[in-house]
Amino acid sequence: MVRNILMSGVLLALFGVVGAGLVAFVFQGTADRIAANEEAIMLSSLHAILQHEAYDNDILEDAIPLSDELLGGTDLMAYRAYLGDEPVAVVFTVIAPGGYSGPIRLLVGVEEYGEVAGVRVVAHRETPGLGDDIEVQRSDWILDFDGRSLANPAYNQWAVRRDAGVFDQFTGATITARAVVTAVRDTLVYFEAHRDTVFMRETADEEESPLE
Repeated sequence: MVRNILMSGVLLALFGVVGAGLVAFVFQGTADRIAANEEAIMLSSLHAILQHEAYDNDILEDAIPLSDELLGGTDLMAYRAYLGDEPVAVVFTVIAPGGYSGPIRLLVGVEEYGEVAGVRVVAHRETPGLGDDIEVQRSDWILDFDGRSLANPAYNQWAVRRDAGVFDQFTGATITARAVVTAVRDTLVYFEAHRDTVFMRETADEEESPLE
């Protein structure tokens, strides 16, 4: 009886080791492919906002981490575009915390002179058929931000029409539209206050840390 129990224990341990090894092997074999796919998806999203011909740097490599309440929190990124050594634009990852069903993750592109280059929704949990009109595949509402700035419209008009602003809301989903409008406006405010810092390229001996 004792021998059978010991044999069962050994077999279970052996199966555990083999199983863990197989999982590690599969993960190691697919990790690079997953990372490459994620980079390709991000690059495609960035190109939906910025024309590739407008810059000549590796925009994924020229990204810096950010952390700021105006942008929605921590673990965010700024993808910086340069032509030669001249800044062209920056695309921020932004979180709009006030969505109806939770945070809305955005990419907000800003030209170096402060105009919106484009906005795209990365992820959300808004109600299908109502709040999902923020997706460019569903409607052209998100395109109304293109070319906007803190002067167009004036700061107090960066709101949906129900709040005396200039942006349309969705029937039954005003909260969703309001969250996105506020997030884009706050991104422009952040950019205006941190433009020089955002575009400053770090030297090799400088410590990389999130901007605050």
